[in-house]
Amino acid sequence: MTRFQMQIDRLWAPAVLVGGATHSNSYVDVTPEAVTFHFGYLFNYTASRDDIREVKARSWPWWMGIGWRSNLRGLLGLVGSYRNVVEVSFESRARAWGVLPMDRIAISVEDPEGLIEALKPPASAAAKKPPTKKPARRDTRNNGSTTTRRTKRKAD
Repeated sequence: MTRFQMQIDRLWAPAVLVGGATHSNSYVDVTPEAVTFHFGYLFNYTASRDDIREVKARSWPWWMGIGWRSNLRGLLGLVGSYRNVVEVSFESRARAWGVLPMDRIAISVEDPEGLIEALKPPASAAAKKPPTKKPARRDTRNNGSTTTRRTKRKAD
């Protein structure tokens, strides 16, 4: 198991302490089978490594705030710093606290490059996994039926 500590800036430590988040209980644990996100007393979520779709570094704008954040459209932020934020996207959607939709978690960590590297699938697993095929989009104009355009004919 590899543990990646969350980055909590001194300036924001009192704000996240309200939810019980300290340096010692805010981390990401990575094992070969699962990844666990833990942020204070308010958040603990474990996902299968097979459910991870993408891992990437991202920015976290000031207006999105610090602490436990949601955009109500699938992004959950576990942020103690505006720097070193990593976004983990999942194949399936879950519910944070049983209410908020969650298919992505953005988390500020002390070693973002290490977390990204640890969550990358092994080369053998990436080769075995077939690419996901999106369903064909149906033409919704005129309920999918085709029509011919009628034009006026010029009088001879």
